[in-house]
Amino acid sequence: MSASEVKIPGPDHPITIQAHEGRVVVRAGERVIANTNAALELAEASYPAILYVPFGDLDRHALERSDTTTYCPYKGDASYFTVRTDDDLLEDVAWSYEKPYDAVSEIRDHVAFYPDRVTIED
Repeated sequence: MSASEVKIPGPDHPITIQAHEGRVVVRAGERVIANTNAALELAEASYPAILYVPFGDLDRHALERSDTTTYCPYKGDASYFTVRTDDDLLEDVAWSYEKPYDAVSEIRDHVAFYPDRVTIED
């Protein structure tokens, strides 16, 4: 990766990260896969805000790393996770930036979920 591929958040593409107030519970079917009072809320440009849950507040047995990866020039390389429920296999339902760029370093050791693939209660 060359340095030209790294972009810094700014007025044209703002990214803010703040503590999310209250409890966040993530369910896949009936299975609780995350339960935390320490979620972070990342707001990026005009996209809907995304909640990031600390790895320590996950049911780690619920997540299986997939082979999928993506790249964001503002955040870095993302790894994806699949969730097994009693009835289904939800592929690439969650992602994490394990080595995020400095501008978003707060999301290290956190995972985010697609809100249309799991139930996120906050």
